[in-house]
Amino acid sequence: MSYEAEDILNALDDQQREAAQSLLGPTVILAGAGTGKTRTITHRIAYGILRGDFSENRVMALTYTNRAAGELRSRLRSLGVHSVNAKTFHAAALSQLEYFWRDFFGVEAPRVLESKSRAIGAAAQTLKIRLDANTIRDLASEIEWRKYSMLSMEQYLDQITTRPVISGLAPIRSFEIQVAYEDAKVKAKQIDWEDVLMLCTGMLKAEPRALAHVHSQYRFFTVDEYQDISKLQQELLDTWLGDRSDLCVVGDPNQTIYSFSGASASFLETFDSRYPGANVISLTKNYRSTPEIISVANSVRGNQKFEPLEAIRPRGQVPEVLEFATRDQECDWVANRIKDLLSSGLKASQIAVLYRINAQSEQVENALSKAGVEYQVRGGQRYFNRPEIMSAVRMVRAEAANPSGKELYETVSAIARSLGWQSIAPEVSGTALEQWEALNSLVQIADELGAEATIQTFANELEERQRSQHEPTRESITLSTIHAAKGLEYKAVFIIGAIEGYLPISYAKTELQIAEEQRLFYVGVTRAKDSLFITWAHRDTPEDRPRTRSRYLDLI
Repeated sequence: MSYEAEDILNALDDQQREAAQSLLGPTVILAGAGTGKTRTITHRIAYGILRGDFSENRVMALTYTNRAAGELRSRLRSLGVHSVNAKTFHAAALSQLEYFWRDFFGVEAPRVLESKSRAIGAAAQTLKIRLDANTIRDLASEIEWRKYSMLSMEQYLDQITTRPVISGLAPIRSFEIQVAYEDAKVKAKQIDWEDVLMLCTGMLKAEPRALAHVHSQYRFFTVDEYQDISKLQQELLDTWLGDRSDLCVVGDPNQTIYSFSGASASFLETFDSRYPGANVISLTKNYRSTPEIISVANSVRGNQKFEPLEAIRPRGQVPEVLEFATRDQECDWVANRIKDLLSSGLKASQIAVLYRINAQSEQVENALSKAGVEYQVRGGQRYFNRPEIMSAVRMVRAEAANPSGKELYETVSAIARSLGWQSIAPEVSGTALEQWEALNSLVQIADELGAEATIQTFANELEERQRSQHEPTRESITLSTIHAAKGLEYKAVFIIGAIEGYLPISYAKTELQIAEEQRLFYVGVTRAKDSLFITWAHRDTPEDRPRTRSRYLDLI
């Protein structure tokens, strides 16, 4: 379908339209949860291209997650825009690093680590220190915070006593492991994803030819989720921009939940002072949730200086806060309520159970299994690592190398059938159903690309999705931490474990940390479209010490 510029604007509300028409110079869009920010920025880009203000291949749209980048590309394609570079900061930086490295240094760019966790564990072992999985994860977060904050090892050592203590590790031991980790990477000629950003920034600043090339290639920048930008990412963005100011940033200060890894909402909050005369636009009309859910969201939002959300949808179900004697009772109730929702016709993929930390999932997993309810844990087995999908991708690449000339859907469905797929879902469960769902998702991707797409287009799409970990959703209940659910939405959301120690988390001590935990709770609430259930239990088991319900429930 072809679009005219006015067609793009006609699909937007008055606030979104104002944002889409702010094409040149600095623009900051303060977009509350569910206000259509992705719709706004994709329509803004398409409108600018149709009007002739933007050159399609000179636009760079930046995101923080691979899923969000994939969503941007998909929506832009649906608007007839195919050449915009929509990537994460890391993916954009890596492509530039690999492009210029051989040119300037005569060798291939260093390889990105396959597993930071394994590298940290190996570095610790060289110091005869054994770490468990949780400590390794915390160390990885600390490394990310240090690098995103642009601290040298010496500067970090000066601040180490002010950093949160990593369980079981004295601060000096944490420092020593990080030094060993960095030394091992250098010896192996490997880098981590934070190094990618640092090296790209350093290379562009040191090599005028490379910087001139990037400046000539990209002129118009859009940054999604700008409240999550770190000092390092801002430095790279400033380098890409140079002395130009055709920059549009979109974010919500009430959804800043990654300060522990170096993100800072201050860049969003001070945007108009750094760019005097910037156009500041607020999106407040929430199209996602019922007025009852929006009422809860507005009552728990932390940053009151920004405008509250305005509910657009008709009235619906009042959110429920439920208390239980034990966690087992809490999880059993959740599982049974989910069964009721499924029986009423709600799709499993429209239901999510959210919690603060991964360790909370085990009991609800057991309850769902006991109730016979299929579920998936976000962050589980990767879609492109499944054997049937690996086989399908190999067959797609072989077909792309020697195309038959058949329509894309016919080709892909034939490949899927050769691996056991059929057009009707089989009456099975467990592994067999998961395999069918995986292959069915592959066929659906081909269908979404449309009749004009070729097998080569499809192969390129799969390669980009695999590299960016943009994976299809399964028809099952989602279990996820609130952090991992950011950017997603479900018709029914259960937030479990709403007690002190989880919300806020036990190690949140300072005023800033407590405020971040409140923002995290707000993010959880605003994932819900129709139904919201918040649960907590007085005790883990009848023998355990009593728990206290979350202070954030008192705000509702």
